[in-house]
Amino acid sequence: MSDTKRLGWVDAAKGISILLVVMMYSAYSVGEDTGGIGVLHHIIAFATPFRMPEFFLISGLFLANVIGRDWARFADRRVVHYLYFYVVWAFIHIAVKVGLFAGDPVGALNEMAFAIVEPYGVLWFIYVLALVSAATKLLHMLRIPHWAAFIGAAALQIAPIHSGAYAIDQFAEYFVFFYAGYAFAPMIFKLVERAVAVPLVATGMLTFWAISNGLLVFAPSHVYAPDNFEMGYAALPGLRLALALIGALALCVLAGLLSNLRAFAWLSWLGSRSLVVYLVFALPMSVLRVLLIKVGIITDASVLSTVIFAAAVVSPLILEWLINKTGYGKFLFTRPAWAHIPGTPGSRSAPTVTRQVPAE
Repeated sequence: MSDTKRLGWVDAAKGISILLVVMMYSAYSVGEDTGGIGVLHHIIAFATPFRMPEFFLISGLFLANVIGRDWARFADRRVVHYLYFYVVWAFIHIAVKVGLFAGDPVGALNEMAFAIVEPYGVLWFIYVLALVSAATKLLHMLRIPHWAAFIGAAALQIAPIHSGAYAIDQFAEYFVFFYAGYAFAPMIFKLVERAVAVPLVATGMLTFWAISNGLLVFAPSHVYAPDNFEMGYAALPGLRLALALIGALALCVLAGLLSNLRAFAWLSWLGSRSLVVYLVFALPMSVLRVLLIKVGIITDASVLSTVIFAAAVVSPLILEWLINKTGYGKFLFTRPAWAHIPGTPGSRSAPTVTRQVPAE
């Protein structure tokens, strides 16, 4: 498989991931405000085991390309990169939600200070990506074998860790998937390559996986709530980890199949902008939800959550287009020179390097 093809399916996988993430927040926020359960709740329930694990696994796939760099260059690309966007957008989210809408500027300042040690809202994923990247680099420097690091990370995921610190708990929950993406990337690429070569067989295997995943998620019992979902057998420690890994790989295969179809070219395009969508979507989602609920024209939970979901995905893309068109606000999605570690590519003290890379 060529690099172009690989990037195509990786971006398609990111596209699937960002759609599932925005869908979850749209459905649960509508459910919390209205008490209703819609069709998006059922889709998210099915995807519960693998929704976020797949995002972390995909984020680790190309880490091997930079893991051997010195600390400064690695940290600039894989730690500072994420923390910059986290800080910028945490400030924006808090200023808008707490300072503007809630009319509490003092509370907004407190939230901003607290966001340094505890990731804010939906942006926790960006925060934790910086942590898992740094941890993987450290393991690499210590020459810890992949199998040992993976077993340790798996033990963290299986163990009932509830430290009270959200960043620590999320790190323990998802580090294993990021590390799996890094350590087993050659096998994952090979799996997708072979699956794409036999689409009928791959489709059959995906069907078997979907049925099995659904049975384990919904049986023997499950609990729906407007803003949450409790799985059946799939919630069992160990089995939950296995289903997450299998589900993440299944989505990689699905992305590989879809990336070969012209009708799904938009999915790879969306995936290449997954970071843009992730940083922004919560703001238009929240504003539109409040407006639609107040107006009361749409009362059905399925329709309401679907409209909000679509708007939450499209709005960030419109904002990106406007920024590119006008040239104003580029710092929102492009890290300026001063936000790089001195001496690293892109910084003021190093030659500017211009190249296209997929959003990570």
